[in-house]
Amino acid sequence: MTQLGKGGNTAVQASTVRVVVGWQPGPGMPDVDCTALLVDAGGKVRGDADMVFYNQPKHPSGAVVHEGKQRAGGWAYDAVTVSLGAVEPAVDRVVVAASADGGSFGRVPGLHATVYDAISGAELVRFTDMRATSETAFVVGELYRRQGAWKFRAVGQGWDTGLAGLATAFGITVEDTPATPPTPPAAPPTAPMTLPLAPPAAPPAAPPAAPPAPAVRFTKGEERLPAADRQRLNLRKQQVLVSLAKRGAAGIQARVLVVLDASGSMLGLYKRGVVMQAVERMAAVAAQLDDDGTMQVWAFADKARQLPDLVIADLPRWLPTHLKARPEKVGVGNNEPAVIAQIRGWIAANPAPDPTLVLFFSDGGVHRNDEIERQLRAAAQEPIFWQFIGLGRSNYGVLERFDRMEGRVVDNVGFFAVDDISTVSDAELYDRLLQEFPTWIPEVRRLGILR
Repeated sequence: MTQLGKGGNTAVQASTVRVVVGWQPGPGMPDVDCTALLVDAGGKVRGDADMVFYNQPKHPSGAVVHEGKQRAGGWAYDAVTVSLGAVEPAVDRVVVAASADGGSFGRVPGLHATVYDAISGAELVRFTDMRATSETAFVVGELYRRQGAWKFRAVGQGWDTGLAGLATAFGITVEDTPATPPTPPAAPPTAPMTLPLAPPAAPPAAPPAAPPAPAVRFTKGEERLPAADRQRLNLRKQQVLVSLAKRGAAGIQARVLVVLDASGSMLGLYKRGVVMQAVERMAAVAAQLDDDGTMQVWAFADKARQLPDLVIADLPRWLPTHLKARPEKVGVGNNEPAVIAQIRGWIAANPAPDPTLVLFFSDGGVHRNDEIERQLRAAAQEPIFWQFIGLGRSNYGVLERFDRMEGRVVDNVGFFAVDDISTVSDAELYDRLLQEFPTWIPEVRRLGILR
């Protein structure tokens, strides 16, 4: 790990990095947000799309993603992920900045930045020398090209015109700007900055050592995956972490099970690889919530059948082996109660200290409403959350009405439908998957269902 002072720079030996801005939050403090700007050799963006922030969290190229805020151990964090190999040739550097809403950075203690290898999680660079007074926008650092390689420079330069001034400085036209806005300084130069000739008369005390930022959970056997598959898994785990952090649940753990409709009407989705893609994306949820490297999978139609466990390290081989075609020996109809009962029995026979999240995919044809309702009402007393995902059809029976049903000790069911899950982004999919589960956990703990 390299410790940089203001103006320092170092080579970046990673293909994908997370730049994490951290601080110590407190009552009455400003709200801090991270922003990335993709600028050309002239120091300006090419258009509004080159500004990645909370209202525009992903660059069209996919190279830069705003992750969102999270808290851990008394610290708050906001971060961006940059896939360096995907940064377009016209982009000279990626500027990482922060803005403060409701006050200046002089009121934000412990401000620091850390650069991580997004694949391995290793800490590459730390920059803590970010002293501020009246600034409400701060360029933390920049990733820039030099002789075909990437470097990171610690900038630590700010001004007092906030996010609007930050955007304007890099060539973005901000709507509703006052008629005579303060003139922001020029964008930071690409040449290394010169350190002061003499130290301040009374240098401030060094900020407290920054703890490691919350990171994706390492999964058993993950290191055996091919590099491209490992990178894709880790980027998805990061997105899962972002979705959890939005609900204050970044640190939760759970066992994840997947249930797949294998009725006759699903044949086309198996042939087109849609089911295979869906399960690959669910593997990232399991890998982030549970580090044992294994996910249980069921298929059902008239009958229910447990497939061989999906071992994360074997993901590229498991998927085509078991899901290239519709699983056999399950019939062609729809019998949801059979698979729900089988899963409840399996969980009872295999207890775990953490809750269980069941991700249940169906394309409709649900008609055994009374039997399904009886099963899921009884399951409300168990540490299981049932998240149903409808795939394109409209006859989901009792599943889409379960949130409105009374008489359960706790709401243990979620449902949403998508026309084509293969067209839904990871960010949207994980946000919807994890919308209700994090709020269910404290409820079942309070009721003593989960200890």
